[in-house]
Amino acid sequence: MRDVVELGLGKIASRGYHLSDVAIVPSRRTRDVDDVSTAWQLDAYPFDIPCVAHPSDATMSPETIIALGRLGGLGVLNAEGLWARYEDPTKLLAELGDLDPEGDATARLQQAYAEPIKPDLIAERVRQIRAGGVTVAVRVSPQHTLALAPAIVAAGVDLLVIQGTIVSAEHVSANDDALNLKEFIADLEVPVIVGGCTDYKTALHLMRTGAAGVIVGVGGDDWATSDSVLGIRVPMATAIADAAAARRDYLDETGGRYVHLIADGDIQTSGDIAKAIGCGADAVMIGEPLSRGEGAPAGGAWWHSAASHPKLPRGAYCEADEPIGSLETLLYGPADQPDGELNLFGGLRRSMAKCGYKDVKEFQKVGLVLDR
Repeated sequence: MRDVVELGLGKIASRGYHLSDVAIVPSRRTRDVDDVSTAWQLDAYPFDIPCVAHPSDATMSPETIIALGRLGGLGVLNAEGLWARYEDPTKLLAELGDLDPEGDATARLQQAYAEPIKPDLIAERVRQIRAGGVTVAVRVSPQHTLALAPAIVAAGVDLLVIQGTIVSAEHVSANDDALNLKEFIADLEVPVIVGGCTDYKTALHLMRTGAAGVIVGVGGDDWATSDSVLGIRVPMATAIADAAAARRDYLDETGGRYVHLIADGDIQTSGDIAKAIGCGADAVMIGEPLSRGEGAPAGGAWWHSAASHPKLPRGAYCEADEPIGSLETLLYGPADQPDGELNLFGGLRRSMAKCGYKDVKEFQKVGLVLDR
């Protein structure tokens, strides 16, 4: 039975749990770490690690997308980002990386992103990434999908990511041109990842659109402001578990069609990654942790893709700090500090080994306990 609390007469709330509220319980066996696989596959595209990059210009440029892809993860280009607005945004990114968070950082981000999107630049970036020999994924918001998706798909992407703060399969609008996800996905020849969502019903409806993957969460971290701006916050452990229940029911409903869950939010350390997968995720979407790597486009600064919204920004600017290691060290180590911020997927592999599981799919069955 769902744990609910009475807020007052006529209103109840279900209790939710953050990843920090749960811990993994080892099983009766352990396994050699060299026998553990962190491999993950979405549709026809295999990856060495269950890592999807958040499509922020602070961390994802064509170069870093290629680098992440060669290291076994999936980088995502933002089709509404600076690389789709400027011929060469490197100097602008350097300037944005030096902003004062106590000053007009948000206003400067809004100004930078006011430059119109140029579809020709999207095609050029896609060609550049494809030439790097990695899987090409491009993100577009639901509001701009109908306008930009034809150019994105024509450029030759492998995966299309339709991502907003909250995405639903049933968008009610007086505008006849509102995006119908089910019809849109049915007409595409490329797999689509959609999200974010935070509950069972929305996850199930998004799966019924034909999506290959569903993003769970709203990208919540210390710099996300969806809570203070919109009042929206669903703890990630609960959101993932609810979406995993929807996936199980959809699997039964369709006779075997599996939809992958990508957890987006509350992911900072290797322990967070392990707990997200233990709650039922197939992969995690990582944002701020990648800004700590050497060569990050904004020099260590971090902002969400919604932080530059022209009318209602939903993300604070995080000033740059010194890098803690290369991108490879972030993902695979070795780590020289014990806080879980380095060797993110080596930590996941060792957690799986300590609990006796051989792959990511099996690890979703790991036991959990509340410890807060």
